[in-house]
Amino acid sequence: MNISPVLLDDDPDMFDYNTFSHGLYIGGQWRPSSDGRHIKVVDPSTEAVIAAVPDATLADAQAAVEAAAKAAAGWRDTAPRKRSEILRAASS
Repeated sequence: MNISPVLLDDDPDMFDYNTFSHGLYIGGQWRPSSDGRHIKVVDPSTEAVIAAVPDATLADAQAAVEAAAKAAAGWRDTAPRKRSEILRAASS
């Protein structure tokens, strides 16, 4: 099923915060897509909208790659034992 992007303003039911995503997680913070557009996620068994996710743009992808590259330097300089502690804490 191909779901076209929509603006949430067009659908008042999308303001149900139980079905709304937090946005794109880039550079340690949640943010909307750069053009503010979302894609509805539909449960195919009920055809109910179960979420709205940001429709990321090329600019969003570029920002994510830049943030990851910036973070990689700090991660690379972190001692292996400390990295393992961080990963274990994140997985529990």
